[in-house]
Amino acid sequence: MKTYHAEVTRDGKFWLIRVPEIGRSTQALRYKDVATMASELIEIMEDLRGDEYDLHLKVRLPDSVTDHQARAEVLREEAQRKQAEAAAEHRAAVQELLALGVSQREAGEVLGMSFQRVSQLAKSS
Repeated sequence: MKTYHAEVTRDGKFWLIRVPEIGRSTQALRYKDVATMASELIEIMEDLRGDEYDLHLKVRLPDSVTDHQARAEVLREEAQRKQAEAAAEHRAAVQELLALGVSQREAGEVLGMSFQRVSQLAKSS
């Protein structure tokens, strides 16, 4: 089964779709229509049905957009690490209060947490 590659870029208000294997291009107004337009181009130009080939889309975004996406991913990973650290600190605070003989209900009131959250943290230690 032959594979076709659709190279997709933004060109003004359209998505430009180039299929190098057939040396042809088309366009779509909305991204959701890109795969359909690429498929129709291939099927018309190569006289194929949809089940006779594979289509792979390669979207090329401006460098500034990919830079923002990469930075967002770094920040998301950092936020996950920080969230795990915060949970560990909450757990430590709960454990220390419980070790001092404070009830789970009182620990929740003092720490500004629900009794259920204190109970969860106490069990996760």
